[in-house]
Amino acid sequence: MSTGTLWAVVLVGSLGCYLLKLAGLSVPAAWVERPWVTRVVEFVPAALLAALVAVQAASSGPDLVVDGRLAGLAVAALALALRAPFIVVLVLAGAAGALVHVLTG
Repeated sequence: MSTGTLWAVVLVGSLGCYLLKLAGLSVPAAWVERPWVTRVVEFVPAALLAALVAVQAASSGPDLVVDGRLAGLAVAALALALRAPFIVVLVLAGAAGALVHVLTG
């Protein structure tokens, strides 16, 4: 990709982001204050994060893989369900993933 094309893509992307932000600010307040909109908006970040984590844990490039990352994710989910502190969740997930990696080669 040439330098000119790259800059064109960056500028068009920037303009698109700005227009999207402007469109969000242009929504009437009455629409945003509806109870169902508030409930949906509260769950969107968690759903996006869960989707990103699932993709990163179960794929390597275009392939689906089963390895230590899934074990770490399962241990983290269990620790979160048991209301463990966040640092404990991180340590347990990392240890589980590393253990599976060591055992499976």
